Amino acid sequence: MVSPSTASPDRLGSGWMIIAAVGFTLMNFWVKAAAQTFGFGAGELVFWRMGFAALFLGITAKMQGKTFATPHWRAHLNRSVSGTLGMFCIFYAVMHLPLATGVTLGYTSSIFLAVLSFVVLKERVSAYTLAVLLLGFAGVVLLLNPSFQSGQEMAALVGLCGGLLAGWAYLQVRELSLLGEPGWRVVFYLSLVGMALSAVWASLTGWHPLTAAALPYLLGIGASALVAQLCLTRAYKVGNKFTVASLSYLTVVFSSLAGVWFLGDKISWQEALGMGIIVASGILSSMKPSWRRRKSP
Repeated sequence: MVSPSTASPDRLGSGWMIIAAVGFTLMNFWVKAAAQTFGFGAGELVFWRMGFAALFLGITAKMQGKTFATPHWRAHLNRSVSGTLGMFCIFYAVMHLPLATGVTLGYTSSIFLAVLSFVVLKERVSAYTLAVLLLGFAGVVLLLNPSFQSGQEMAALVGLCGGLLAGWAYLQVRELSLLGEPGWRVVFYLSLVGMALSAVWASLTGWHPLTAAALPYLLGIGASALVAQLCLTRAYKVGNKFTVASLSYLTVVFSSLAGVWFLGDKISWQEALGMGIIVASGILSSMKPSWRRRKSP
């Protein structure tokens, strides 16, 4: 038996988050490309994104003899419904806004998570956290201004709503973690519920035929999302938490480059500045200032 002291360390460590950022960028890129090229709706794209993960996790868990039963089904349902609705909104924003703008709106979840922690959990908000939140919301205003001026306010508001719903979902993940629920089960039930909800929505709005040309895009969405999720989980397990949280925002950087280079997106200086501020506020929110560390017992 190899002891923890002699076990070889994971060489990638926090670097797993870089691979995750590439995966999430590819997922968002294929979401936008599939919508533009084949006219797929948000419901269909969420279905393929969730279905791939549900199938893989379900088969893997069964092969490993894991149990799907849980006494906390209400908490799973709350997290899964809010997470799925948030994904609907973020996919819609990615489909109708410049790629980087839609992706960045999804990353406002960290801002909303802090707000919800104060409102719902009654957690104390320090002057530092309040300043970071105000900075983040200033970035949101800058980011949304060009969208409002160009008549894309609907997509922008839907994307912002996606960030809020994602923040609420992360709050539920925290609760499930405290209840002792394993991460695979949380993601599995999210994927399962997401499949069901998106199938209903797609049935109401209409399914597009599955063609040989469209299949690589749909499989790409599911596969890249699954790889990204697994790498993200690995990064938080073996890497430095602050480094991993900071590297997660590489998705915004990669999405900006992909949108400009491959999709012909135009990013105004206001959008670029807004993205930078939101990213900075997200990174700062995960930091513990040195003066606060010195005060800690």
